Amino acid sequence: MNTSPFLDQIPLWVAYLLTVLVLLLALEGGYRLGGYFQKRWPDQDTTNVNTMVAASLAFLGFLLAFLIGTAVNLFNERLHLVIEEANAIGTTYLRAEYIAEPMATESRQLLREYVDQRLALTQPGQFDLAVARSQELQDELWNRAVALAKDHPDPVTGLYISALNDMIDLHTERVIIRFYVRVPQSVLLGVYLVAALTLILIGVQGSYTGKRNYLALVIMVIILSVVFLLIVDLNRPDHGLIQVPQKALLDLQQQLRAKP
Repeated sequence: MNTSPFLDQIPLWVAYLLTVLVLLLALEGGYRLGGYFQKRWPDQDTTNVNTMVAASLAFLGFLLAFLIGTAVNLFNERLHLVIEEANAIGTTYLRAEYIAEPMATESRQLLREYVDQRLALTQPGQFDLAVARSQELQDELWNRAVALAKDHPDPVTGLYISALNDMIDLHTERVIIRFYVRVPQSVLLGVYLVAALTLILIGVQGSYTGKRNYLALVIMVIILSVVFLLIVDLNRPDHGLIQVPQKALLDLQQQLRAKP
């Protein structure tokens, strides 16, 4: 199951270098385009160009701030789900200790393996296998719970089944947010286009004055490229420089392995 957007397939360093290159070309292209129009129609007023450059930069800054905020919120939501899932699995494990044997021991063993599979979700190339095995373990646990409910329809069994149901629901939420709850690729490309057009406009402005501060322009391109890099990286759920911490599940794994 590979539903990753096209941008996810591009290495981050390649995406960064391409962004720098495209923005620098946009600056140079705008400068040459402005020079061409100056030769054809000289003495054009630059007041409107200055106003448009200022407005475009302000609008681009707003869009980038919005995208950064959205990507950070999604990152925090993924982190929150990891913590919730660890708590749900831990609760299910504790309540499994009170159900009848041998189902209690079998269920706890399955839950230990389930934690291992949840951690495997973040390993490169293991997502599909981990999801498939997780669903198999869920089916095994649920089938045992159904049989237990028929044989022992008591409040303890109800509490265990409720915790198991919450654990299964959180699995679905993590899979959905991993694949579908993302900053849309079309929005990222749209803001990328706005940035390129803004740099073209800045190049046109420089052609009208005949002066360019190369150092300032290069630094601005580097800054914009870094911002785009952060947005793309935050939008990648399972690989990249910024990863969702799995400490809650790792701690749970150690705790369950330490239990007899």
